[in-house]
Amino acid sequence: MIYTVSFNPSLDYVLDMPRVTLGQVNRAQSDKIFPGGKGINVSIVLTNMGIENKALGFTAGFVGDALEMLLAKKGVKADFIRLQDGMTRINVKVRSEEETELNGQGPLIQAVNLEELYQKLDELTDKDYLVLAGSIPDCVPKSAYMDIMKRLDAKGIPIVVDATKELLMNVLPYKPFLIKPNNHELGELFGKEITSKEDVIYYGKKLAEQGARNILVSMAQDGAVLLAEDGSVYRAEAPKGILKNSVGAGDSMVAGFLTGYLETGNYENAFRMGVCTGSASAFSEELATREEVEALIKKEFSERD
Repeated sequence: MIYTVSFNPSLDYVLDMPRVTLGQVNRAQSDKIFPGGKGINVSIVLTNMGIENKALGFTAGFVGDALEMLLAKKGVKADFIRLQDGMTRINVKVRSEEETELNGQGPLIQAVNLEELYQKLDELTDKDYLVLAGSIPDCVPKSAYMDIMKRLDAKGIPIVVDATKELLMNVLPYKPFLIKPNNHELGELFGKEITSKEDVIYYGKKLAEQGARNILVSMAQDGAVLLAEDGSVYRAEAPKGILKNSVGAGDSMVAGFLTGYLETGNYENAFRMGVCTGSASAFSEELATREEVEALIKKEFSERD
């Protein structure tokens, strides 16, 4: 079983409008609402891929009720901790000449709520996988990911961390199974601008030296790189298609990688599925389905092999 953790999930309200003028009434041409949050996205795609998983985290208020209802409609299993005060956040994403995001704050998570989450995680075994994805709210200690990995360290649970800056660097001594920065986030860690696959490999190896077992780096239109724990390095160009939605592409890559690895035990296959799952989400208004991913794998890699 794969478990995902979302400390601050959301409902994402997406508005399409030809232009936005500040200080005036702006009317959308279309609108949609989706479950949001990096861990939530991973769970949705894993479910679409037929991989058993459960979403953990925190919800509150009527927005939390709506989030859980939408996930249930998508077939996602969830076991959220209900908070008494506040409400799950609503993030507004305006797609116009430029894309603008207005993100809510989210409810207050107290120490007793954190302990309840940690006790749920204590039930995991080395047969499970855990995904820690996204930022954490200000009310949660910045050491939260590290605290979880330290607490579970003796169990040998493969843990995926998709985070940035100190959230990521602090977990490296606990040897995460997979980390997935993009090239810009990788550059931030070392104070460098990273634009080439050669630079990704050079700095990715530095993260491997600090403890990361597998380093998957997405590079948007420039493809992706995987530095696997067996010493192999894999490169891929970005699949060709029309970009419709960049939200969730990186999370989809994580879900695709895990799907490929669980099904084949092979890092190259996992990498290919990760790349195509991320792109399939980017080429769709919603997150990738198994059918879309397999069609893209056949198109992109059967032609190259």
